[in-house]
Amino acid sequence: MLSINQNAGAAGLPDFRNLGVIARVLVAVELFGFAVALARTSGWAEAGAEFASLSAVLQPALILAVVLLYLLHPWLRGLPYGLGAASVVAVALTALVLVHAVAGAVLPSLEASAIARHALFAFGASALLLFYFHLRGRALSPALAEARLQALQARIRPHFFFNSLNAVLGLIRSDPRRAEAALEDLAELFRALMADNRQLCTLAREVALCRQYLQIEQLRLGPRLKVEWRIDRMPGEALVPPLTLQPLIENAVYHGIEPIQQPGTIEIQIERRSDQVHAVLRNPYRREGAHTAGNRMALNNIRERLALHFDAEAALSTREADGLYEVHIVLPYRTGA
Repeated sequence: MLSINQNAGAAGLPDFRNLGVIARVLVAVELFGFAVALARTSGWAEAGAEFASLSAVLQPALILAVVLLYLLHPWLRGLPYGLGAASVVAVALTALVLVHAVAGAVLPSLEASAIARHALFAFGASALLLFYFHLRGRALSPALAEARLQALQARIRPHFFFNSLNAVLGLIRSDPRRAEAALEDLAELFRALMADNRQLCTLAREVALCRQYLQIEQLRLGPRLKVEWRIDRMPGEALVPPLTLQPLIENAVYHGIEPIQQPGTIEIQIERRSDQVHAVLRNPYRREGAHTAGNRMALNNIRERLALHFDAEAALSTREADGLYEVHIVLPYRTGA
């Protein structure tokens, strides 16, 4: 599910179904192969020939190993790290033996003794890659992820909290039921902000949190705040990092709705396209004014957490056009299964 297994303090195998992980494996093995070829020869020309000879067997074995790891990933991620790492090495060696058997039948010139040398290469490459992903997992450890999340949580503006309480106080006598509902929304919002948010949540839960936030903002902004939800094609079961959409909607309210006196609309469109989930948020935008000078901490934080969870398979982009500010998030479609 994740590009980095983020169980607190525990080592984990990489996600062998993640495009970023697959790309790193392919590139790293090729570089390692060329380094070995260069070490075994005395010049660039000889190294090229040696690398070509090595690649004739190792590249098919590499592709087969990647396919096997992709298929076996649901089983591998359930194993303890030591057993999982040993299984990864075993898969690489099995792929090499199978390719060697086929290559030996097709290429009579292939030395039978070469399998030992190639097996040693496969073992070394597997060990180095596992070590690299282990170090990368430690660099992107839960402590670092939690620190980034705390920075995001601290971004909730104090005046939002006090304005919300004042709006609720104004409703207690005139509309006690609405005041009670607003307090429940406020409590749920802060409960989500203070929770341990290292695990993914469903998109439906994230959208429900956004609706609660917008209901609170509606108390003080009234008809100035309009929201268009286009989520008929939203896969509610898809998994996303918690607090991915809510900070963006808060940005849209603060930078897009508050600075203007006339009513403004926030558009939220979420849909699944093939094996990806696309979320697009649009709000009014003015270049002039104090609100436009807000920092980009929320955007940068969300971008970092998307990379932490999904590596190269997720992206966040922004653009300004026709008086609108647009944020576009692309996520891989993942479910609890």
